[in-house]
Amino acid sequence: MKADLARTEQELLRVVAADGDFLTEIASHLIKAGGKRVRPGFAMASAAALDPSGAAASLDVVRGGCAVELVHIGSLYHDDVMDDATTRRSVVSVNAQWGNLRAILAGDYLLGRASELAAALGTEVAGILATTITQLCDGQIQELQSQYDASRSVEAYERSITGKTASLLGTACRIGALVGELPRPVVESLTEFGLAYGMAFQIVDDILDIIASDEQAGKPTGNDLLEGIYTLPVIHALDDPAVGDELRSLLTAAITSEQRDRARALVQQTSGVQVALDVAQSFADKAAGTLTDLPDTPGAQALRAASDDLITKASLSL
Repeated sequence: MKADLARTEQELLRVVAADGDFLTEIASHLIKAGGKRVRPGFAMASAAALDPSGAAASLDVVRGGCAVELVHIGSLYHDDVMDDATTRRSVVSVNAQWGNLRAILAGDYLLGRASELAAALGTEVAGILATTITQLCDGQIQELQSQYDASRSVEAYERSITGKTASLLGTACRIGALVGELPRPVVESLTEFGLAYGMAFQIVDDILDIIASDEQAGKPTGNDLLEGIYTLPVIHALDDPAVGDELRSLLTAAITSEQRDRARALVQQTSGVQVALDVAQSFADKAAGTLTDLPDTPGAQALRAASDDLITKASLSL
């Protein structure tokens, strides 16, 4: 898969190249900054789920993974505008370097390029990607609707992360399986894997925002509290009678960095983090369960390993 991921990097840069150097520079900014490429990796692993040979991915599979990754990167451009972020992946964010207007348009450009790739792979793939973009937007809007709402429910939280995170990972697996021409029951199982993994992935990310250092997480932590995004550990911590009242008093639109640090400390004193980790584990177990009928191929092994490593990452930070 290492060689296939290198091909993915080349294809991403090829696809976003524009007629003008300026747009090419902006569109390729975060691609050149690197990334784990989880979504292309899932697309390729899914396509190879029944292949015992571990052969290289076809160009169509690589392009399917690129289409999903471009949607993800385009959404990051938009997220950074909404969050007024100054860095992303250890580099200056697009909005900080070129302004919000150019960042929004560049994000739209990436979504357009993703749609072109998907359309070339067939109407079903194009339809799936279009639906996923709407789900991503819906999840993000639901999150914004809950901003600075200390009464946010677990159900509202899970609906939001289903759209903004899990849908894209489910789509990566589904597109890989479809382009790889796998049997329909396997396509459905792999889609369920991606969705369940995506839920666990986002919950773990939210846990790390509470408990990890910037170095451990690989990005600034504690930002969710500053932005009024109350995630699963916080939602459960608010129900703790020992800290709930004080925590709720801190969680306002006027929260300072010092109050953020106090809020993080309060959440860490409760069982909220452990409860959230248990929920993440249940989604990871569900993801692993969707793979039980698959043979022990390199592709299936890669997906199983991803599910196992996810919870380990959060546990090591506790």
